[in-house]
Amino acid sequence: LLAGCSSGDDWSQPRPKPIPVGALGPGFVDPSHPPIPEGTVTPRPGSWDAVHPPKGYRVVLLTAGDDAPTRALATAVKRWAEDEDVDLRTIVPADAHDFVPSVDRAVRMRPDLIVSAGNDLVDPLAMVTPNHLSQQFLVVGAELAEPTHNVTAADWSGASFRGEGLGMSSTYDPGSFTAERCAAAVRAGVVAVLHDLTGVVIWLDEHPPA
Repeated sequence: LLAGCSSGDDWSQPRPKPIPVGALGPGFVDPSHPPIPEGTVTPRPGSWDAVHPPKGYRVVLLTAGDDAPTRALATAVKRWAEDEDVDLRTIVPADAHDFVPSVDRAVRMRPDLIVSAGNDLVDPLAMVTPNHLSQQFLVVGAELAEPTHNVTAADWSGASFRGEGLGMSSTYDPGSFTAERCAAAVRAGVVAVLHDLTGVVIWLDEHPPA
């Protein structure tokens, strides 16, 4: 299923690399110690607030699952897109057999960013993303166990599902998927991608995981 509200822009047309609007606040990342691939960045809360995507930023929301955490994440993405005048289109897989094809459909749309919401999509993303290294992905409320440089995650201790048979984190808490936390994950994650801080986990707790 595909839905969206767009400006009528033809996504098949190429355009320049998106440039963020605004400046990062102190504490988003330590410039003297840039994150290593697959590393964890714990930005200071609010350090991303002054940065916005360019108008018409092309985003596909890929979401699967009717559980409350997934719904909260998808809602946060849609509200962010509306607030930021983002050109958002949404793909909802028809069933489990459609998970991998849905990721492929999202890639073929050539968006600036694909945002994934829902634990069911973690393993399909792990299969597809290494084959599309020029496409940027953001996973909110979960992460890939071994992400390539084009996959960024925005996560916290109450989420942190990693797929690949690792099971649910012992700290998993559906109640932690508040509107505020989900909104922060979306905004901080997008800001990281816009600043080429990709292939890392943006960790929204005060302390990074051990």
